[in-house]
Amino acid sequence: MQHMRSAGAGKVTIAQVAREAGVSKTSISRYLGGELDALSAPLREQIRSTIARLGYQPSQMARGLKGGRTKLIGMLVADILNPYSVAVLHGAEAACQEHGYTLMLCNTGNDEKREKQSLAALHSYSVEGLLFNTQGRNVTPLKELGQAAFPVVLLDRRVEGCDFDLVGLDNVGAARMATEHLLSSGYSDIGLVVQPLQGVSSRQGRQAGFLQAMSTRPDCHGETLEVHIDQPGHVATTVHEFLKRRRNQNGDGRVAILAGNGMVSLQIALALQSMKLRFPEDIGLLCFDELSWSPLVGSGISTIEQPTYDIGFAAIERLLARINGESAPRREILLDGRLIPRGSSKLAQDMVL
Repeated sequence: MQHMRSAGAGKVTIAQVAREAGVSKTSISRYLGGELDALSAPLREQIRSTIARLGYQPSQMARGLKGGRTKLIGMLVADILNPYSVAVLHGAEAACQEHGYTLMLCNTGNDEKREKQSLAALHSYSVEGLLFNTQGRNVTPLKELGQAAFPVVLLDRRVEGCDFDLVGLDNVGAARMATEHLLSSGYSDIGLVVQPLQGVSSRQGRQAGFLQAMSTRPDCHGETLEVHIDQPGHVATTVHEFLKRRRNQNGDGRVAILAGNGMVSLQIALALQSMKLRFPEDIGLLCFDELSWSPLVGSGISTIEQPTYDIGFAAIERLLARINGESAPRREILLDGRLIPRGSSKLAQDMVL
């Protein structure tokens, strides 16, 4: 009881354990480091029972630094408010737990300065590798990591001039599938609504897939609409102008919107509500990212579901392969999206009343 009380008075140290067990600190370090062959069986048992009695908790950080392994992985995301980031995080955490690693998350808020600060903070914790969903504007820190041969796996977004593995959605294929669905449903005028394309390969890939599908239908019109979701009213104004423009030029055409991600989808749903437009009666709608509210709005919003959990899990496994010394050429793992058709992408006359 006296030992337990003294241990509870403060954090138990290796020196205290050694003193209570009547052995050297070197013996305690060997025991904790797994060098059990260097210790006799009675000595191992003596150390084990003393550690249990005192409630000693070794510092995993200190042990990792000493052995060159911290079992820490850093994850930088461009925007934690994006449902995609949260969903990928779940898969990454599961993979880390399975392999005995701890994930440290930093949200850069699409800000270059915060991205640099987050990298510095993770470096101070001696993370063994990084998952990186970059904001895409300043590539210098990533290039420096590449020059240092530090293990990095990119999430969803390529970075020009950086030879890192990438895990994400097949954005070209998913956007092509979404556009073909709208075309086959009878929509002749389609607007792809995306956040700014420059420097973000995932958005560029979705535009490429959209344009590929539209090129097979010269009788139909496709248009890319770049929006700033942080500017109040910008999405609504952009969508309203697109609808007005298309109806003036092609009054008989059926108009649909393809939303580029979950955050854009929410803004579009709110914009259509404010304009008192219904889908599919007044406009068709298909959105990237399956969100919890997608089946609940109107007749249900058609979506492209990303395999976000699998993306996060696969990214960690790819990163661990690099951490453990794999030196094979750069790899890209692009997973397929899944179309979930609902009422929003049907023509009004096809709806079952």
